[in-house]
Amino acid sequence: MTAIADSRPAPVARERTYIWELPVRVTHWLIFFSFLILTATGYYIMNPFISVPGPAANGHFVMGTARTIHMYTAIVFSLAVLVRIYWMFVGNSYARLTQLIPVTLERIRDLGDTLLYFCFVRRELDKYSGHDALAGATYGLIFVVYLVKIATGLALYTVYAPVNSPFQLFRVLIPVVGGLQAARLIHIISIWVILTFAVVHIYCVWVFSAVQRFGIADSIFSGYSFFPQGKADVS
Repeated sequence: MTAIADSRPAPVARERTYIWELPVRVTHWLIFFSFLILTATGYYIMNPFISVPGPAANGHFVMGTARTIHMYTAIVFSLAVLVRIYWMFVGNSYARLTQLIPVTLERIRDLGDTLLYFCFVRRELDKYSGHDALAGATYGLIFVVYLVKIATGLALYTVYAPVNSPFQLFRVLIPVVGGLQAARLIHIISIWVILTFAVVHIYCVWVFSAVQRFGIADSIFSGYSFFPQGKADVS
């Protein structure tokens, strides 16, 4: 009896490549978890669904507690965003600003190819050890949204900050964003933009992890991904 030849493709030799440095990974998770807390406390500040009877003292100061948590978490969020932006200029080639802004013809071409792939027009997707052009450009835009969120948050906080607080310096942002009502509206819209990005981001990570099997999801924990030998380069 003749054995049937195994038609499965031969396994591809892969090399372990260090992609995401520690500051990138730490700021990624700080931004993620602080944003979750900011969203929860911000929702309560906007819609106080917990009502506690009695004077605002002796553990009954729910709104004040929510605002305090929101403020300190906002500081963590802002510092994490600023550190990540700083690392765009001093980090390794995978973390640089050039990976977030498609300025070369190759990156622009990759941007179109990736869009076609996620629109189910293109069947194959090139392998990239860092961000592909679409992911990089999306990250660049979301950091602009982060900065807008921080600016509007600072403008809103000046209403509650003590008169002698250094945060009063940010009152200059109020006319820049169009007034307090506009700042509040922009601040809320930015939340939904970031939430939408988070859902799409998780979906894309799942797609790349399931299809390419390069350890994309694991890399944000360990910093390492696995690529075919000779493919771990930055475009």
